[in-house]
Amino acid sequence: MARARRTETGELSDAEILRLAQQGDPAAFERIYELHKRRVYSLCLRMVGNTTEAEDLTQEAFLQLFRKIGTFRGESAFSTWLHRLAVNVVLMRLRKKTVPVTSLDESTEPDDEGSGPRRDFGGPDLRLSGSIDRMNLQRAMEQLPQGYRAIFVLHDVQGYEHNEIADIMECSIGNSKSQLHKARMRLRELLHEAERDQAREKRRAADDAQD
Repeated sequence: MARARRTETGELSDAEILRLAQQGDPAAFERIYELHKRRVYSLCLRMVGNTTEAEDLTQEAFLQLFRKIGTFRGESAFSTWLHRLAVNVVLMRLRKKTVPVTSLDESTEPDDEGSGPRRDFGGPDLRLSGSIDRMNLQRAMEQLPQGYRAIFVLHDVQGYEHNEIADIMECSIGNSKSQLHKARMRLRELLHEAERDQAREKRRAADDAQD
């Protein structure tokens, strides 16, 4: 009980909390959940674009963490290991079903980890001119291959560096850079297609109004 009370008051270091959680301390695991839930939820939301689905995936990720936390050996940062687990949970879900598209205007609060800068969609990394419609961007993202989408979200949204993404995705740094480049190129194509479609719709609506 003394250990649990100390964990609840936040007096332990992160390493001590992790050790207690691996030993089955529920208060320590709850503390880990509180520390990491926002960033895991944000990652899930950006990958699937649906708040309900993201909540379910976040819960599934932490259920997987509860089952597997004893296997963490400290070979990478715990947050990297956890986000690798979360990405795998999301990719498994995406392989099974098509997720409905919703707006990304709903954002999450900054997380407590401070493990990377937040980047908004439509930021400089996309190298796209003009104002980008966030819904168009979400729709374009939904059309990306799963691997492209994951790396785009991790780098351009979550702010991870390529060496961190390589750890999370279990790929090479070169592969991460290549996949990101291809994701950006494909997004540009999809966004330009969406702009052309919208322009055609506006012209058609204007023509109909004149008839």
